[in-house]
Amino acid sequence: MITEVQVFYVGIVLAAYLCGSIPFGFLIGKMRNVDLRTVGSKNIGATNVYRTVGKGWGILAFACDFLKGLLPTLFVGWFFDVKELNPMCPDCNLIYAPLVAGVMTVVGHMFTCWMKFKGGKGVATGFGMLVALVPWIVLTCFALFVVTVWISHYISLGSILAAALLSILVWIPMDFINHPGFHNIPLCIVITLVGVASIWKHRTNIKRLVDGNENKIY
Repeated sequence: MITEVQVFYVGIVLAAYLCGSIPFGFLIGKMRNVDLRTVGSKNIGATNVYRTVGKGWGILAFACDFLKGLLPTLFVGWFFDVKELNPMCPDCNLIYAPLVAGVMTVVGHMFTCWMKFKGGKGVATGFGMLVALVPWIVLTCFALFVVTVWISHYISLGSILAAALLSILVWIPMDFINHPGFHNIPLCIVITLVGVASIWKHRTNIKRLVDGNENKIY
């Protein structure tokens, strides 16, 4: 028998996926008569927009992709935390609803149904999801990133250390910022996977850092 909770989760999955599937980068490119699938890296993400369409348009694409990860995650968390806004099922346990919404926006961005299930890499959308779910932890990691880049001049090193710190801090309960830590295992696992995936994507940078030939930002 299908329960009300399952119905709500199915609705969240579909709605969040469709929000994440909006190919803002591709649409911005089309507005400028550029098909991102045929130029640059052939990716529809903000980075390719930045490189092939223009700096301002790239920033706009990043902002749109960021917001489609941020806003659905925030909305679901806000909506289901207020019982009077959910009269159909006031006692439903939807503690994981924001996490599910955030993950599905990223999935939608990476495998959009409007582009034959091809899409971007999910960086901006994933960043929006993280800001919605663990804003203070993200801020702490960003501070480490800035300090590392300022001291070392290596963006890659800052990114790697920030991702590693994210994967550690998410497991620590912090009552002063209302962060459950290891009491919310699904949240910890998902965000740890995000951090580990980010470090894995920097594996060539790690090799260059070890060899001493990584490019500095200045």
